[in-house]
Amino acid sequence: MKKKQSKKWFVRVRGSYLPNSWQGWLTYIPFTAFLVAICIFNYSTDHSKVVASITTILDWGLATTTMTYIASKKS
Repeated sequence: MKKKQSKKWFVRVRGSYLPNSWQGWLTYIPFTAFLVAICIFNYSTDHSKVVASITTILDWGLATTTMTYIASKKS
C-alpha cells in the first residue's frame, strides 16, 4: 500500500517551517542563494565591516520574514 503524499509544501516544527515536498525544497534553493549573495555583496563592497554587518542582518531579517510568510501560506 502506498502512503498518500501530503500536498503541504512545509510542515510547522517548533515555530519554524521545514520542507515537506520537492516544491518546498525547491523554494529553499533561491532563498539560500540569496542569503549567500547578500553576504558576498555586503562584505565585498567598500563599506566598513560594521555597516556590512548591519546591512546583512537587516537583509537576512527581511528574507527570513518573506520565506516564513511563503511557508505559512503553503503549509
